[in-house]
Amino acid sequence: MKKTFVSDLQAGNVLEHEPFLLQDAITRKTKDGRDYLLGNLRDKSGQVTFVYWDVPEYVFRWAQPGHIVLVTGRINNYKDSLQITITDLNECLNPDLAAFLPTSSRPREVLVAELKDIVGLLAEPWRALVTQLLLADTVFLHQFSIAPAARKMHHAYLGGLLEHSLSMANLAHTLADHYPHVNRDLLVTGALLHDIGKAIEYDVAQGFSFSDDGRLVGHIVRAVVLIEQAAHTLDAISDEDLRQLIHLVTSHHGTLEWGSPITPKTLEAILLHQIDLLDSRIQGYFDHLNDDVSQNDWTAKASPMFGTELRYPNDYPRSSRAESGAADHE
Repeated sequence: MKKTFVSDLQAGNVLEHEPFLLQDAITRKTKDGRDYLLGNLRDKSGQVTFVYWDVPEYVFRWAQPGHIVLVTGRINNYKDSLQITITDLNECLNPDLAAFLPTSSRPREVLVAELKDIVGLLAEPWRALVTQLLLADTVFLHQFSIAPAARKMHHAYLGGLLEHSLSMANLAHTLADHYPHVNRDLLVTGALLHDIGKAIEYDVAQGFSFSDDGRLVGHIVRAVVLIEQAAHTLDAISDEDLRQLIHLVTSHHGTLEWGSPITPKTLEAILLHQIDLLDSRIQGYFDHLNDDVSQNDWTAKASPMFGTELRYPNDYPRSSRAESGAADHE
């Protein structure tokens, strides 16, 4: 059973067989050619870096990201942040994943209720299509409502995908009010469905690792398949409307270099890409603050998303920083 969380750690603490989620790890070499590990450990309260010198060969064979590991070591201050110097690492069998995976601060039932409200505002046939995809199958709704929106960077927590999709749908309504000629229902539908494939792409049971479908198919292709299957089942959406929606989904990453098979070519597709970029960047900003333990005006570590230290808003609650944001949200 887990006793010590990231938010409890202080320099000088000693850990003995304390379970953490191995979020990532890379192998480096010392000056004399010996392999060692650098990476991040996390639980539901936040994340902390680690270094592991003198790693036994067998550890390299099983210590993969997504595994729950038993950590023995000491907490040190390193470059104004806490770091665990690991002296021993073992596999943890049958862990309770709820203790290790960060979770949205908004309850699942609240998020699902908001989803139903937003879907209810859609005109037909969009309402029927989104209902068929997101609400009709309770098993898939559960998958969609607990999946992260990403493995790192932004909305990387249980419920993150649904939270991200709802935020984008609300932004879509705002921008449809602001700009002329926008097909509101198409844009909101695109916001709700653009990342639907991530409910299948990520394996929550393995700590936000990629599923086989995620590795072999990917969330964009999976989303297209799901949408076309649902449209065929309903037989209520025109070929042109379906084509417009598929274009939104396939182009929402914006560029070929970022993984889109095609670039945005319609007003709604351009808006959807920008909404996705905006929401992911802003949440990425807040997620970095919540994962940082600095008590200063600037984060102790550079954001991997922005490549620099970030400044806290003037009214950002210090209690959130002191607890790594995390007890509920991260």
